[in-house]
Amino acid sequence: MEYTVLKLGRMAGISTRTLRYYDEIGILKPARINSSGYRIYGQAEVDRLQQIMFYRELGVNLQTIKKILFSESYDKMAALKSHHEELLAKRQQLDLLIANVEKTMEYQEGKRRMKDKEKFEGFKKNLVKENERKYGKEIREKYGDSAVEASNARMLNMTKEQYEAYEKLSREVLDTFKKAFATGDPAGELAKKAADLHRQWLSYTWESYTKEAHAALTQMYVEDERFKNYYDQHQPGLAEFIRDAVAIYTGTDK
Repeated sequence: MEYTVLKLGRMAGISTRTLRYYDEIGILKPARINSSGYRIYGQAEVDRLQQIMFYRELGVNLQTIKKILFSESYDKMAALKSHHEELLAKRQQLDLLIANVEKTMEYQEGKRRMKDKEKFEGFKKNLVKENERKYGKEIREKYGDSAVEASNARMLNMTKEQYEAYEKLSREVLDTFKKAFATGDPAGELAKKAADLHRQWLSYTWESYTKEAHAALTQMYVEDERFKNYYDQHQPGLAEFIRDAVAIYTGTDK
């Protein structure tokens, strides 16, 4: 079956403007242009749009989606299995948050007591689960099970104040690295400040800090595509800049 831009947009629940933009950037081109100048989409394009929307739902940016879909190693079935796993993980995260909201409602209604620490358990558990799912295998291979378990325990045992400070610092680290990146100097004062904030942020969950471990982690930001994509979605090349800035900060660039 074939669809015009209007019909495909209505079926998928997205705007015709979005479909035209996808055509412009080359991520989803129509199968053909008819004699009246209308974009016409076939089954292959419908299937591709579904994949694009799966990735968008999971928070992947368009630049990364395009790289994935046009990769020679792209496998539709493997991608679907990956989407399924991601969605199941999202459902688990939502279940944790729903349980936390229900507890909070009961607390507000005077039906139960709730410690301040409990109010943040759902968020912390989600963060630990998400990190474990995405990076657990690599991190455990690099640092060992005991180090990872200790880090997870430190996260889960954070007080309300510690967790809020951790989240605030996380945003500050990224913002400062982005500003430092704009200077183009990984050895500059702003880059050093960002690297030091990054060290402080890591210290919330690391039992002990070493310069070598800090540098090794940021090297992983470049070598592991998932880390690289996360940072480069903010600024292409940001992952490498962070690695270089931390290497200079820790003195491991020599």
